[in-house]
Amino acid sequence: MPYAGSTDLPDAVRNHLPEHAQDIFREAFNHAFAAHADDPRREAAAYRIAWAAVRRSYVKAATGWMRRPALAG
Repeated sequence: MPYAGSTDLPDAVRNHLPEHAQDIFREAFNHAFAAHADDPRREAAAYRIAWAAVRRSYVKAATGWMRRPALAG
């Protein structure tokens, strides 16, 4: 089920991730959900893909999710 906005996200996402990370999760989930339309496990796949997208920009720390520092390059 695609998410229209951050208020539609599951509590585990909405209550723990910063707003920007929620946007990343929602966009990645919606895209993956649409891309895996023929997969009977598409919701599970979309969740895995969305969390992976969040982890590319954020890291879980003792105090919560923190944005990863930009790589020099």
